[in-house]
Amino acid sequence: MFNNPITEDLKEHAKKIKILLLDVDGVLTDGRIVYDSKARDSKFFDVHDGLGVYLLSKVGIKTIIVTAKSSRAIKPRAKDMRVAEVFGDVSPKSAILDKIIKKYNVSKDEVCFVADDLVDLGLMKLVGFPVAVFNACPEIKQVASYITIKHGGRGAVREVAELILKAQGKWNDIVKFYEA
Repeated sequence: MFNNPITEDLKEHAKKIKILLLDVDGVLTDGRIVYDSKARDSKFFDVHDGLGVYLLSKVGIKTIIVTAKSSRAIKPRAKDMRVAEVFGDVSPKSAILDKIIKKYNVSKDEVCFVADDLVDLGLMKLVGFPVAVFNACPEIKQVASYITIKHGGRGAVREVAELILKAQGKWNDIVKFYEA
């Protein structure tokens, strides 16, 4: 299913979401990894994505990062965005879902996962609302309920956050808060 238009079925999926799972490379970042001369990595995060995650936390929707490759850059960014938990070096990613469901007392239908590449495929097939970023590989797009208009690391996470918040009727209150 493609991203336009936002159908009633899509809104129904988004209304149920209590947990947002996010991949890092290619979803929260644009996929580039920069290594300096001391082999330290850097990642490029989008500020709009960060605000989207923060806004979800403000209304009680938890965000959890699930990444196959850990990096020192992830935890400080996760803290800035008010991410509930970070799971690093997870392979296969599908193995973590039962732990999350039990810990946060949610069903699979209440979980959204935003992904971009093959390492995400197993987990994508298990959650109630699988989302692919625009530049995801074809296999991820194939199983997605929604494909973002924006690229990973370039506003795709914010797009998903807004979709969830609007479907749950929480967006207007957020806008009013910032108008004050």
